Amino acid sequence: MSTQPSLTLQRRINAKPAKIYAAWTEPSQIVKWMHPNNNEVVHAEMDVRDGGRFRIVMRTPEGEQHDVSGVFQEVVADEKLVYTWAWRSTPERESLVTLTLRGEGEGERTLLTLKHEQFADIAARDDHESGWNHVLDELVRHFA
Repeated sequence: MSTQPSLTLQRRINAKPAKIYAAWTEPSQIVKWMHPNNNEVVHAEMDVRDGGRFRIVMRTPEGEQHDVSGVFQEVVADEKLVYTWAWRSTPERESLVTLTLRGEGEGERTLLTLKHEQFADIAARDDHESGWNHVLDELVRHFA
């Protein structure tokens, strides 16, 4: 049992799981809605398959760049993504993200659950919790 900090967030989104999955995995869509704490995605690459890599580069309103990347460990189209997560500035602090999508009702709505675990410390978890909440709120608005 891990004693490292983790977080779990959920959102109900007015779109089918396939649409949410595409928004999360296609670079041309990621740049439209992924704006944690008002950062802009200036580069996104996704090789969405088991063992494939991703990389996202964000720029703050002040012009500072943040570069995060990882490896997909499990990919189930329209249902689940599990991938490592490491900032270029702190590659030794690799953590793990699990995203699950479950259709509700007639499938026109999705329950998204994001679990981010294996943080190095509570401060890292808290920083990510703020960013992820902002990202998920943006995704909800994207499909509103």
